[in-house]
Amino acid sequence: MKKLIRHFCVTAVAIAMFLSLSVFASAENKTDVTILFTHDLHSHFLPVTDENGNSFGGYARLMTVINQQKEKHPDAVLVDGGDFAMGSLFQTAYTTNALELRMMGAMGYDATTFGNHEFDYLPQGLMAMLDAAVSSGEYVPAIVDANYLPDIKSDLCDPAAYQKALDNYGVKDYIILERGGIYYAIFGILGFDSNDCAPNSGMVLADPVTTAQKTVDMAVADCLAVYGKEPVVICLSHSGTSGDEGEDYELAKAVNGIDVIISGHTHTTSPEPIVVNNTVIASAGEYGRYLGVVNLSFSADGTSELTGYELIPVDDSVAEDAEIAALVENYKTEVEENYLSKYGMTFDQVLVSNSYKFDTVKEVYATQHESTLCNIFSDAYKWAAEEALGKTVDMAVTAAGVIRESLPVGDVTVSDVFNAASLGVGTEGELVSVYLTGAELKSVLEIDATVQPLMSNAQLFPSGVEYSYNKNRMLFNKVDYAMLRRDDGSLKEIDDDKLYNVVTGMYCGEMLGSVEKTSFGLISIVPKDKDGNAIDMSRLADYVIRDKNGNPVKEWYAISSYLENMGGEMDSRYSQPDGRKVVYSSLNPVKLLSKANKFTYILIAVIVAFALIVVSIVHLIVKAKKRKSKQNKSK
Repeated sequence: MKKLIRHFCVTAVAIAMFLSLSVFASAENKTDVTILFTHDLHSHFLPVTDENGNSFGGYARLMTVINQQKEKHPDAVLVDGGDFAMGSLFQTAYTTNALELRMMGAMGYDATTFGNHEFDYLPQGLMAMLDAAVSSGEYVPAIVDANYLPDIKSDLCDPAAYQKALDNYGVKDYIILERGGIYYAIFGILGFDSNDCAPNSGMVLADPVTTAQKTVDMAVADCLAVYGKEPVVICLSHSGTSGDEGEDYELAKAVNGIDVIISGHTHTTSPEPIVVNNTVIASAGEYGRYLGVVNLSFSADGTSELTGYELIPVDDSVAEDAEIAALVENYKTEVEENYLSKYGMTFDQVLVSNSYKFDTVKEVYATQHESTLCNIFSDAYKWAAEEALGKTVDMAVTAAGVIRESLPVGDVTVSDVFNAASLGVGTEGELVSVYLTGAELKSVLEIDATVQPLMSNAQLFPSGVEYSYNKNRMLFNKVDYAMLRRDDGSLKEIDDDKLYNVVTGMYCGEMLGSVEKTSFGLISIVPKDKDGNAIDMSRLADYVIRDKNGNPVKEWYAISSYLENMGGEMDSRYSQPDGRKVVYSSLNPVKLLSKANKFTYILIAVIVAFALIVVSIVHLIVKAKKRKSKQNKSK
């Protein structure tokens, strides 16, 4: 009996040991990785207050969430998908102190990539920023960029100087990173739309798909050759996606071997991951609203399984990390001393108390409508230009594409305004004064009426005019009413042959100058000087408005000064639309054909011609049938 018991115990122990070893072996064959990510941070060091008064983001809060995740996953990698700059007052030190990269270094980012906004200060600005980051002597994240190279045909960039700045920083196509015995191959890609959004980058775009596949193959081979292990492949892509479409979705479908794509540029928030071709596409929204977390488990045969995906809110329920909060405050002081002091303003200076809820940026883009938020911007441009020029401006205009944030309910600060109009440094952030004929001024309104459904960022918001348009009318003939509206509310006819003074931001000015090309010659707008001579658009900066001290009038400063001039409370005129832009839909023939122009007449002529052709064909067919019928009867 004792022998039987002893035999049973030995057998049980052996089985237990075997099972434990099997479990251990199974665990050993599984590799778990965690990837923490952001994208489109846009220099938003501080929390953002939305139009409802709620706040989100802020790097001190984000650091707290990052630390919490690293406590759970000590070997996690932290990466970013580009556009880490341009979007707040901190960008004013971009070329001199590289605050964005230094802050990301302090937060422990392993790698990032270039987005289109990293080129807003032109190639020279980017090179200066990279050199400033290196000169700081601080840790900064690796930058990976595989397909955006200097264009040797462009006079915007000196390829040799640009390459020297990249080498000095250590920018590469990809990096191999080891963390906890696991190797990661991380590379960067910029997409077609991003390239289109950086017309002055001086770069040329290599095909993202071709380059990505080549880079993946090289990085994997490199890792195997040097370390004898296959890496986890992460693509930091500034291309964008939305659901089952978009450039990064197509990238994942076409390229084999990418485990995770961090998808920036489109500011997409994906509560659930997109998985295609065994690639996880992850997006966490803009401005540090969330910290994204991807958990993967890899088997010994190389297959992977998505075991976790989370977007962790970075809101006012998250405590600030003291070290990062102190660093942000130091940077604020630096911005005030080196930039804002020139304008006699401070970072948190309250300009006005606002009682009205304005459009969100998404609402500005979503439909054709008059926006009280955008009315403030264009009215501010007109007011600031008249103050600087000492004369009446006929029309000022802004576009949806330059509105970056809304203005909050409650106190509106200098920082809030800059965030909303963050193209505030460099030539794109300056107001320009040009002249258009009355016919061209009407064409500007036609562009607004026609283009928005095709390009939501091209919707225009003017000051100094009132107009209406019927969305059902012919393209470039949608406007059925347009008048100049003076400051006293009086209306005046627009004379097609007269020159009118028009003020806008540099970005919009360049867009107006390219209308003929983008409309395939269907419509022409030629910005002119006060004497009616066509302006060389490459010299548009010569027409920047300057104040009495000779300083260029910035968009953000125009808005800030306009709000400050209100005397403490937001003007009640912005509590609702004032009727300057009326959008409606009607199929009433009178509404469709009144004030028809050449585009409508051409359409009518085409329709009539088509109808005549159809009638003629039908007539010939009927006539042929009758002839055949007569022939049959005669037989």
